Amino acid sequence: MKIGITFDCIDDYLRTGFDRETVAEFDKKETIEAIAEALQSLGHETEPLGNVRELTSQLAAGNRWDIVFNIAEGLKGFGRESQVPALLEAYEIPYTFSDPLTLALSLHKGMAKHVFRDLKIPTPDFVVVQDREDMERIGMPWPLFIKPVAEGTSKGIWGSSRVTNRADLVAQCSRIIDLFRQPALVETYLPGREFTVGILGTGKEAFCLGALEVILMKNAEKGVYSFENKEYFQERVKYRLVRDRGAMKAAETALAAWRGLGCRDAGRVDVREDESGTPNIIEVNPLAGLHPVNSDLSILASKLGMSYISLIGKILEAALNRLERERPPAAAAS
Repeated sequence: MKIGITFDCIDDYLRTGFDRETVAEFDKKETIEAIAEALQSLGHETEPLGNVRELTSQLAAGNRWDIVFNIAEGLKGFGRESQVPALLEAYEIPYTFSDPLTLALSLHKGMAKHVFRDLKIPTPDFVVVQDREDMERIGMPWPLFIKPVAEGTSKGIWGSSRVTNRADLVAQCSRIIDLFRQPALVETYLPGREFTVGILGTGKEAFCLGALEVILMKNAEKGVYSFENKEYFQERVKYRLVRDRGAMKAAETALAAWRGLGCRDAGRVDVREDESGTPNIIEVNPLAGLHPVNSDLSILASKLGMSYISLIGKILEAALNRLERERPPAAAAS
């Protein structure tokens, strides 16, 4: 097959003046190359396409692909992750991973949490804060946890994100609103174990690949899987493959959230226990990082004895199986 690869490359944005935290969700050159090499080793032809603007130029020039392997995160707006899939759908080109609706919904953590509540999937109590008036109305018990409503890769999560008084709450919310130009999400702090759960497949076919417990080491920022802890994970974080009762409950909750949001093909769900040990959804990552060494999903696969090539192959296989199921009966018969 001829497979296009869409992406936002960190180096491209750094060269134009963006700071590293702003582009933290984007992919390194070695990730893009590793995906291409894995697909080539599986017998496919690959073509790097770049970001949504570069994809637009390619489509306007009449270029087409059998499928697009999409890892593009987009730069601005709550729909930034949806831009490439929406464009590909307009041209009827199949692609990997979730559709525009799911990507926009999962990116806005507040909206996703409304869905979790409706589906009776545990998630911390929360308020979406847009201004000082919203901050003053918050009456949830301390401690609270504050982060941007629509970022990933722990952007906007610092050692100070856990707050225990109103002055720090106001300061932290104001910092996020000013820095990221978006609302802050204020949640009840979860004190228990933290897991990241890998998922493969779509709908009823989806299954839990495995669960990693995220354990902060002594030199890490305390009590929070922060941007700094994630950036320097090799010195600050230990990832342990776990199969105990807590991990199984976390995996069950993660799978319910994955299906509830309509996520597809592969990704990751972050879960943390409350004070009673009940797993709560922190967030769903339908465009999980795929760096061959540093990304959580790749680390999980490695600990399960799965090679990076095999992981990429299983993602592509899940997408192709989904696309076959989605074909109209007449098309399938012809």
